[in-house]
Amino acid sequence: MTTTSGTWTEETLELAGSKVQLVKGGSGKPLLVLHDEMGYAGWLRFHEELSKNHTLYIPSHAGYGGSDRLDWIMGMRDLAGWYLEVLDDLALGPIDMMGFSIGGWLAAEMAVMSPEAFNKLVLVGPAGVKPPQGEIFDMFLVVAKEFITKSFLDPAKSPEFQQICPDEPTPEQVEAWEVAREESCRLSWRPYMHNQSLPHLLHRLKILPTLIVAGRQDGIVPLSAAEAYQKAIPGSQLAVIDDCGHRPESEKPEEFVQQVDRFLSAG
Repeated sequence: MTTTSGTWTEETLELAGSKVQLVKGGSGKPLLVLHDEMGYAGWLRFHEELSKNHTLYIPSHAGYGGSDRLDWIMGMRDLAGWYLEVLDDLALGPIDMMGFSIGGWLAAEMAVMSPEAFNKLVLVGPAGVKPPQGEIFDMFLVVAKEFITKSFLDPAKSPEFQQICPDEPTPEQVEAWEVAREESCRLSWRPYMHNQSLPHLLHRLKILPTLIVAGRQDGIVPLSAAEAYQKAIPGSQLAVIDDCGHRPESEKPEEFVQQVDRFLSAG
């Protein structure tokens, strides 16, 4: 089944031995986009802007959205290995990759496993590394709506907040959130939202141009985690967006897109 809008299409494909929900849109150089721990939130403004110069590939991770759950995937490194085969089957390599929050952690795991599979890497508010200062917010202590609200510095100033987290979500949306929370728990519970071995492997990305983007007031993953990534990845860049929480792509979309487009287009 394929769903089409003016900008993007959504379909379910057989990839890496399972069914994968994939949104694709835009034109230009391919860009793999890995969603956060709450799943794909729909086509947003930053997708629209980036799709002017890039062909976006936005899969739902195994167990999220319309993608099959795979019982053997019990941690982020398992998911990363599976995703590399997804890219093999899509014949999308080497490719630029961008990941958000838990998707940033996933992108880092994929990149350290196979850095030659990627051209450039963008990590946005990435989990995966234990923050030197502060703690990653425990999403399982609150309901989904409260967690999403916490991820914005000021929801009232974010026009897309209601699209991402409506006052009265549909039953289908609530179910999707709960499925995403269950899968995120399976992937990241102990140790919570980080992999103790990942910092020791990030040096492998010395051959991969990397940009880390973080909101200065991130209430989910402390800024110190982004700084730790920048310190561990030789030659990487860190862009900190002021007056911004965990979702710079929706809270400050113009500045976010400018930073990402500049990095991806640079020779």
